[in-house]
Amino acid sequence: MASAPVRPIDVIDTTPLFTQADVDALNARFTGVPTQEMLRELLTGELAGRIAAVSSFGAESAVLLHMIAAIDRDVPVIFTNTQKMFGETLAYRDELSERLGFTDLRVYRPDPRILAAKDATGLRWSYDPDGCCEIRKVEPLQRALAPFDAWISGRKGFQASTRAAIPLFELDTKHPGGAKLKLNPLAGWSKDDLDAYFEAHTLPRHPLEAQGYLSIGCSPCTSVVQPGEDPRAGRWRGWDKVECGIHTPADDADQPSF
Repeated sequence: MASAPVRPIDVIDTTPLFTQADVDALNARFTGVPTQEMLRELLTGELAGRIAAVSSFGAESAVLLHMIAAIDRDVPVIFTNTQKMFGETLAYRDELSERLGFTDLRVYRPDPRILAAKDATGLRWSYDPDGCCEIRKVEPLQRALAPFDAWISGRKGFQASTRAAIPLFELDTKHPGGAKLKLNPLAGWSKDDLDAYFEAHTLPRHPLEAQGYLSIGCSPCTSVVQPGEDPRAGRWRGWDKVECGIHTPADDADQPSF
């Protein structure tokens, strides 16, 4: 009597999708390569179907979104509606995404159960902005990015001293499912570069920019930037806070919990 075939042992692959060595190799590979060329190679090649663009639809978002749309309008675009956004931002989001022809705009909102438990009054921003950002932006974005291996950020090095040294590629380690690759295609772009791109492609501006809002987030925590101030000086004015948390490593001592 023949023996029963041996069933292969199931093996769970725990190899990380991306390592720091991968990130270092990508930074070396694309240093000096024009942004559009880099995006085209990755979006139509090794990252096709594995990547999403995350956009705040803020003052300068149109530049990166225009470049992505010119390559592949089917790239998912993620927007986190914190439910504290300016009405002008929501209208601009709809106008710009329609104009550029994106087919997969994904809007994520805070978990209502978390809001009920942690921000029932809607006023957490006024006494705990870190905690407010965590439940209204960080947690929804983690849910939104769960299906993807990589994501595109619109950060630019000129915006603040805390962003001056951001690389083209970095390892985003704070996702429950494992580290993801984060792209910062505009890391080296200047304000003049962005303005020139807007003009060359006749892109619409965010309606609040003309009023002096140079970095636009949630309405309670965004104010007009005064002449000579850092472009992000209007964010969380009066607080010792410069980022919402999505760009903060998970093991930072000041990473908020919720």
